[in-house]
Amino acid sequence: MTHLHLQMIWFLLIGVLLLVYTILDGYDLGAGFWHLFAKKEEHKNQILNSVGPFWDGNEVWLLTGGGALFAAFPHVYATVFSGFYFALMLVLLALICRAVSIEYRNKVDSPGWKRTWDLLFGLGSTLPALLFGVALGNVLRGIPLNESHTFMGNFFTLLNPYALLFGLTGLAMFMAHGAVYIGMKSDKDLGELAGKWAKASWFIYLVLFIILNISTVVFKRHLGLDNPIIGLNTVVAMFVLIDVMLLGYAIKRGEFGRAFMMSALGMAGLWLMVGVGLFPNIVYALDAPEYNLTITNASSSMLTLKTMSIIALIGMPFVIGYTIWAQRVLGGKVSVEPEEY
Repeated sequence: MTHLHLQMIWFLLIGVLLLVYTILDGYDLGAGFWHLFAKKEEHKNQILNSVGPFWDGNEVWLLTGGGALFAAFPHVYATVFSGFYFALMLVLLALICRAVSIEYRNKVDSPGWKRTWDLLFGLGSTLPALLFGVALGNVLRGIPLNESHTFMGNFFTLLNPYALLFGLTGLAMFMAHGAVYIGMKSDKDLGELAGKWAKASWFIYLVLFIILNISTVVFKRHLGLDNPIIGLNTVVAMFVLIDVMLLGYAIKRGEFGRAFMMSALGMAGLWLMVGVGLFPNIVYALDAPEYNLTITNASSSMLTLKTMSIIALIGMPFVIGYTIWAQRVLGGKVSVEPEEY
């Protein structure tokens, strides 16, 4: 197996790791957003109980993806994590607030105490859902890099219209994903409310998805048009659009399990669009394609990639097995009473 083959494999594997994280922690983030709008105490407890047993295990996939990026493509890791430093610190702070909120919210039976942690839980879920999309939008749009691949902008450089549109689309996607998950895990009372949330977020997601794709075609023609697989992204985009329409149909019928599967399938299509739009690049340099970070100029040595592949073959079955076990054992409807985690 050549060095190029290993580079391509790790480009694909990192995409798969981020996809699994998007699906699993996506319902946590979406549920946390809707927790802000829950009025009844039993509804709030049900939402917390639906994500409480899973959130920490789901975040393992993000850590694994970040670790794989660091080991396989260290130049990308250095450029992105240094350039997006402030945004990533906000994400980290938000994720910490979310984790602490789940653990502490029901420790004290005080309305003021619970309202504080409810707010932190909601914001700690919403901010990462938005900023992950903004970061990915910037990677696709291109960021200002110099010849040494150093980021030449600042935090406000990242808040450009295209990246913000990407972030809002991602937030809407997580909102819909979280709403159907709540409907799937809750009783009839909260399930009806989750159905209303799902319908509203699905419509926002559909509109933003269409606007984002039109914006990409008009303003970001480098995404896919200089790719050897010309036209594939158009096919995948049509597939995702059909999937989103089927998602809306399942939501309308109250079939939350099927809706969850359609939502996850749509996420797979979106990540495929990202991969096709980037390959063989990983990060575009804004207005300076000669400075693009690619799978060849940003990767580790062949020995490192071989060693990583062996470790992944040994370790990943345990992570996959635990995830499947946890989802099976702790699946089903959740109670309205607060639980300890």
